[in-house]
Amino acid sequence: MAELLTAYIVPALPIVGGVILLLIIANGYVKAPPDQAYIISGLKKESKVLIGRAGLRIPFLERLDRLYLGQMTVDIKTEQPVPTNDFINVNVDAVAKVRISLTNEGIKLASKNFLNKAPADITMDLQDSLQGNMREIIGTLSLKEINTDRDSFSDQVMSKASKDMDKLGIEILSCNIQNVTDENGLIRDLGADNTSKIKKDAAIAKAQADRDIAIAQAEADKASNDARVLAQTEIAQKNNELAIKKAELQKASDTKKAEADAAYEIQRQEQEKTIQTATVNAQIAKAEREAELRKQQVAIQQQALEAEINKKADADRYAVEQKAAADLSKRQREAEAKKYELEMEAEALRAQAEKEAEAMKARAAAARYAAEQEASGIRFAAEQEAAGIQAKGAAEAAAIQAKLLAEAEGMEKKAEAYSKYNNAAVIEMMVNIMPQMAAEIARPLSSIDKVNIYGGGEGGSGIGQVTGSGATVMQQVFDTMSEATGVDFREILKAQTFDAKVTRNINVTGITAGESPAREALGDGKQDQA
Repeated sequence: MAELLTAYIVPALPIVGGVILLLIIANGYVKAPPDQAYIISGLKKESKVLIGRAGLRIPFLERLDRLYLGQMTVDIKTEQPVPTNDFINVNVDAVAKVRISLTNEGIKLASKNFLNKAPADITMDLQDSLQGNMREIIGTLSLKEINTDRDSFSDQVMSKASKDMDKLGIEILSCNIQNVTDENGLIRDLGADNTSKIKKDAAIAKAQADRDIAIAQAEADKASNDARVLAQTEIAQKNNELAIKKAELQKASDTKKAEADAAYEIQRQEQEKTIQTATVNAQIAKAEREAELRKQQVAIQQQALEAEINKKADADRYAVEQKAAADLSKRQREAEAKKYELEMEAEALRAQAEKEAEAMKARAAAARYAAEQEASGIRFAAEQEAAGIQAKGAAEAAAIQAKLLAEAEGMEKKAEAYSKYNNAAVIEMMVNIMPQMAAEIARPLSSIDKVNIYGGGEGGSGIGQVTGSGATVMQQVFDTMSEATGVDFREILKAQTFDAKVTRNINVTGITAGESPAREALGDGKQDQA
């Protein structure tokens, strides 16, 4: 029996062992998906981690655990209002995307905390930590920063939470702020403020656009008006040129007609030819001489006017310089204006005389052309008569010129006399205006009805101060005039006093050193008296 058992059992042992090995392999073969980590532990000190690959687990000796590696969504909400940096209570709703870190250290830490847990359980465990981190970040920011820069807010939350999540083996992929609300509606008010600003900017932009449109329309109207004015100007110029051309043609026609009429008159009145020729030549010569005489008269009158204006302007300028510098400029401008007007009048007279002479020449040209062929015999007599007329005109012109020169010399002598009477003239003017100045200064005193005197004090009698103010005011007036004009009136008056003339040194001519040039101009009689 034993031999029989040995004969059958011994050959079957390898088969049984192979079957048992196949069963062990079939039961211990595992294959991990990509979103999970299979952790095999038991026999070795370090656990085996399978992610997206196959492996063997020895049944009854090794343990198989699962760890979810996929992306998980964590809702982060503040359960209660959280005060911001500016003490405004807000509620923040955010969403964070997390997963188990795929590093060996991250899987090792996560396997200690989230092994064999569902994704929902893992997110519930992380929610409290992420909410605490978000509440801390909210307390460091203002309400405006949270709303206007949500990316920075979420980055700060991620940076703050990453430190705690690293200890759990969790990696934060993203954090997005979904909603921010407050209890008092401040965010809505900020939006209303921005809305009003946007409306204001839009209104300003619309007004600027309307202004630009109006400017462009005005420029277009201006360009249209300029083109219309230019076209009308060109039309007027063409019409003017046409009128000028017609006038020239009419002038040529009139000239030819006058020549024909003159020839007809010559043929018709051959017997009166001699008398008419002499008369015409005499008239021509007279007209030419009259034109020359008028030119000379205009030139002489212009020279006389210029001389008179220059002398008068020099005298006025000297007087104005002694009175005030400002008045000088005004008189100079008036003199220049008057001179300019006179020059323009003289130019107009000259032009008018030239035009009249040319007109007379033109009228006489036709008659002279018709008569000059047969007037050679009488021309000598006419020339003699014309020479007499010329001599008479020359004499009259010379008389007029002499008269004007005499007047100009008189004006010049008068100006030289005024220039020599500088100090004397100033003294005479000062003496003439001193009574008027004293009357004007004393006029306020005449309006005083009653004066109460309570003692002189250190300044002397009170009535003396009142009456002495007139002399003080006159002294101040003379000082002000001296500063304004540069003329020392005190020195001029002092130089004319008896003491200055008697006690000072006397020169060889008998004139004291203090005498002004005005006294020198008075003649030798006064020098002898000195």
